[in-house]
Amino acid sequence: MSPLNSRKDALAQQTSAIELGHGPTVDPVSARDEARLNEIGYAQEFKREMSAAGIVTISFTAIGILTGMSSAFQTGLFAGGPLGLFWGWNVCSFFMFLIALSMAEICSAFPTAGGLYYWVCRLRPQSKWLGFYTGNVYAWAMVFTGTSGLLSAALYLASALQVGGYHLSRAEIAAIAWGFCILSGFVNSGGSKLVGRIATFASWWTLGGTVVLVVTLLVKAPVKNSAHFVFFDFENYTGWGSKGFVVMLGFLQAVYALEGAETAAQVAEEAKNADWLAPLGIASSIAGSWLVGVVYLLALLFSLQSITSIVGTNYSLPICQLFYDAAGPHLSILLIVIVLVAQASAAMTAWTASSRLFFALARDHAFPHKNLFMAQNRYDVPYYGVWLSVIVGVAICACYIGSVVAFNAILSAAAISVLLAYGMPIMCRVLYPAGLDGFHGPFRLGKFSWAINVASLIFIVVMSVFFVLPASHPTTALNMNYAIVAIGGLVVLVSLQWLFWGKNVYQGVVHTYVEPVALSGNSTSEDTEKII
Repeated sequence: MSPLNSRKDALAQQTSAIELGHGPTVDPVSARDEARLNEIGYAQEFKREMSAAGIVTISFTAIGILTGMSSAFQTGLFAGGPLGLFWGWNVCSFFMFLIALSMAEICSAFPTAGGLYYWVCRLRPQSKWLGFYTGNVYAWAMVFTGTSGLLSAALYLASALQVGGYHLSRAEIAAIAWGFCILSGFVNSGGSKLVGRIATFASWWTLGGTVVLVVTLLVKAPVKNSAHFVFFDFENYTGWGSKGFVVMLGFLQAVYALEGAETAAQVAEEAKNADWLAPLGIASSIAGSWLVGVVYLLALLFSLQSITSIVGTNYSLPICQLFYDAAGPHLSILLIVIVLVAQASAAMTAWTASSRLFFALARDHAFPHKNLFMAQNRYDVPYYGVWLSVIVGVAICACYIGSVVAFNAILSAAAISVLLAYGMPIMCRVLYPAGLDGFHGPFRLGKFSWAINVASLIFIVVMSVFFVLPASHPTTALNMNYAIVAIGGLVVLVSLQWLFWGKNVYQGVVHTYVEPVALSGNSTSEDTEKII
């Protein structure tokens, strides 16, 4: 009998025992989730404490629509202006929703903590190096993403203080970012239930904050822009001559703002009904962010007082100049604080994802020091992965003291690396569409699956190329896009890890579960490791 069939038989026997009142009392939903996890090869190692609201909202929080749009607002404003911002947002949202649907279908089949990494391994098991690279690059990209968000939170705080007349040095801003990093470490060490509650709070904060931001900007702005300005005004501060090229460069703002939906997959092993709720969290978070983003973006564009004022701002983040011009000094501090709280909450979930990825990689011998990174504290958190993220985050924030250019290169590379990681399982689905046969979950795209995956992959490839091109012309050492250097450095490091360690140790996804085997009328079971 095949392992898959024997696991299904074990599940049927377990379910029958529960229905007949025999054996221990087990939550049937949790039992089904555990059996599903066993079916794809893993023993249950986390408590399933993440609520339905928690798993759906954690992706929405990770996206951080207010924060992503606010932090990268100037990118689209200077490369395309209102025309590029509004239409670019809707175009990118549409394709990011297709990407979310593609990932949701795979997640429904394989609801595990490994997320993108595990999906690639199962869809293309012959290419072990591909899964190794995907997992490691994506794990570090999530560390960088969390660092980006936490430093942005420090920059929002610095901007709020600037409005009040206090000016912080780069060293002081970095020190505040270190504090946010350490706080994030403690929050993520508190367990999935705590993280889920923060995600739920952050979701409501984001929705309520959006209402406050929109109403305040539209009511207090001295001058309201015309519809023609909002939908059709083109601006170009890049130096490039091609209008279409410039608008495409501005798409980075929208793509950066919409990354993070896949976070629901990283906590799938900690949620009930995971093969449905995790994909629902991925897809619905993009749809909700798209809508919230449109409302917020329209408020920003209608209340924008002066583009040249934003270009020449002294605030740590240019969006704060827009708040100040539209709402005045006192209310602008309120608006900045709203975004600050949302930013810090969103950034913390990135390290929830990175710690689970380090756990999943270590479990499969794709990351060194397996015993350390699989170790869990009393809240069932793989805390070594959490604190590795903190240490690296603190080190990266220190780069901000010496060079803003170097720091920005690392953060831009994070956004591109995440996008490339999205492309790996989707590429496998396009080239090997039969990869999910026999493992489809309840979330299915049916006959539209292949077309959606193709469109998603094309968008990922095109955007990845544009995002490493120089954003300014003529290009100098100070305005060059160093993201390609940072991405290249990350790939080199992962390559060295593969050549000198991984290829000798990593053999693919490890199964940690075997079904109970009956011996002389007594059932016994143990966790073993088996390579698929």
